[in-house]
Amino acid sequence: MADKANSYDSSQIQVLEGLEPVRKRPGMYIGSTGYDGLHHLIKEIADNSIDEAIAGYATKIVITILADGGVKVEDNGRGIPVDLHPKTHLSTLETVLTVLHAGGKFGDGGYKVSSGLHGVGSSVVNALSTHMTAEVFRDGKINHIEFDLGKTVKPLEVVGKTDKQGTSIIFYPDPTIFKETTTFDYKWVASYARHQAYLTKGILISVNDERTGEKESFYFEGGIKSYVKRLNNGKEVLSDDIFYVEKQIEDSEVEIAVQYNDTFAETMKPFANNVLTPDGGMHVVGFRTALNRTINDYARKNGLLKEKEDNLTGDDIKEGLTAVILVKLPDPQFEGQTKNKLGNPEVRGYVDKVMSEYFGYYLEENPQIAKKIVSKATLAARARKAARAARDNVIRKGAFEGLNLPSKLADCSSKSREECELFIVEGNSAAGSAKEGRNPQIQAILPLRGKVLNTERARLDKMLANQELVSLIKGLGVGIGEQFNLDGLRYDKIVFMTDADVDGLHIATLLMTFFFRYMPQVIETGHVYLAKPPLFGLIKGTGNTRKIDYLYDEVALEKKLTEKIEERKKFGVKVDETQERFKQAGYTAQQRFKGLGEMDAKQLWETTMDPANRVLVQVHIDDAEKADAVFTKLMGDQVDLRKNFIQAGAASVKLDDLDF
Repeated sequence: MADKANSYDSSQIQVLEGLEPVRKRPGMYIGSTGYDGLHHLIKEIADNSIDEAIAGYATKIVITILADGGVKVEDNGRGIPVDLHPKTHLSTLETVLTVLHAGGKFGDGGYKVSSGLHGVGSSVVNALSTHMTAEVFRDGKINHIEFDLGKTVKPLEVVGKTDKQGTSIIFYPDPTIFKETTTFDYKWVASYARHQAYLTKGILISVNDERTGEKESFYFEGGIKSYVKRLNNGKEVLSDDIFYVEKQIEDSEVEIAVQYNDTFAETMKPFANNVLTPDGGMHVVGFRTALNRTINDYARKNGLLKEKEDNLTGDDIKEGLTAVILVKLPDPQFEGQTKNKLGNPEVRGYVDKVMSEYFGYYLEENPQIAKKIVSKATLAARARKAARAARDNVIRKGAFEGLNLPSKLADCSSKSREECELFIVEGNSAAGSAKEGRNPQIQAILPLRGKVLNTERARLDKMLANQELVSLIKGLGVGIGEQFNLDGLRYDKIVFMTDADVDGLHIATLLMTFFFRYMPQVIETGHVYLAKPPLFGLIKGTGNTRKIDYLYDEVALEKKLTEKIEERKKFGVKVDETQERFKQAGYTAQQRFKGLGEMDAKQLWETTMDPANRVLVQVHIDDAEKADAVFTKLMGDQVDLRKNFIQAGAASVKLDDLDF
């Protein structure tokens, strides 16, 4: 991709505006000042090193979480230029690190392909760090410069000689900006490094954590082919062979890897210049158009579709599809600062052309694989048609007027989604208490009978034959499948309220599988919660003076008892710490709740439903790939995978946590 004959110097660094706004409005530049924003700092610096690798100059990147709380990113690329910049009259290194919109991503000679949309990365990180040190190894010299809060405190100077080449940057996030945390998460850094290594063939990325001694290195000669293989790990694939193509068109590159598995879900990972575009864009449109046309053309040509049969639809063809699409282009037009969607119209044609031509060759040269793909899509088409009538029956019309709601749903009276909550409750006994104890204006109750269908291995037609799931779909109001529409969601909070035992957790997991596979947008937009009912009640007094302290786990119980014992010791009360501890602490009885049904309506409201006292755990999808792998292992039909997964985690489970 890179023209290595081009020089890389100050003339290729363009300056567009100053750095002052960054500290005033950091969220505009890094998204947030919480966990995500903190880790985005690493991405901004490391992405510059990745750009060097994409351009063909760097082969190694090392990311180190330092023991003193900082992060060091070093590469063996060309090294940021250190000559005098003609516009700022500062060194180019200082310009890049102190001036917003200064970088090698705007000119014609720095980077032909870059993940940076605005080129603001290094200077923004500098502005949001208490201290930054930069060293450039170039032309046999070590060039050193230091900054505090984005301002130069130690000017650029040559501090020694070296045989190395590249750039090393150390930064320390400012705790007055990142008030929530300045502690870096090793798992996040390792995940970022792994993905970048998949997307950049031949790059070695190492991650070190000086705090714990953890280390990992990532190198994938197969690039996105290796990525597809990982995404399908644990799934039954239609063929071990992975379709792969890499072609240059005009000044852009198209790289695609495809493999089908026997599941009913699609896994699509589209990237532009190594930036994940989860909302797709023109590269995805081109891919889908070519994939659908090529498979239908092959099926018609080879008699796999009868003359009167309809063409296979995109939904039929994407069932079981795992695909990684990577396009590299000189001027990516991302939609929004978060870069979730690629807008370049020419990319649609590039991807369509490459996919149509080379996937067509692949099907012709691999007729057995082609037949399996068409057969799977044909089965999906039949299931889709069988599901249509059932789906039309459960699609809810006029959601807020209460039409076609399931009879078992005890709905709330409010018509404002923002304040409405749906509690999905295990068992009739608990549901009865919940209905009696709830706030009927804003809280709806939907009881479940037994365990719902495991939707990990069920197509839509089978799922819609399950009455419990049909009731849930009707109640939610979002529809299902092709007619899913998040705007129809009737409740801001959807709360799984199950017993705190093995059966309750299993039911919650089955519900989570359903939402993850069929309504992931509901989770992604923050609407799904787990209720956390108490495990213990410590009773004090009797009659009108009776009071209960509710505790949610053994740790909280131990802490409460210890606090009371220490309190009594201060007043000279002799305490036997080994016998009847809760009585010695001033309690008359201890109750353990094995199920929600053991609580009356008042207790269930006070402990689990009252917004003033309850504990709700919001469900997030931080790593969709990891979540996909866990659901495949836990809920799939490969017993060995599940057995190994459980055995691997057995060491961390205490005997007291198990119900016999």
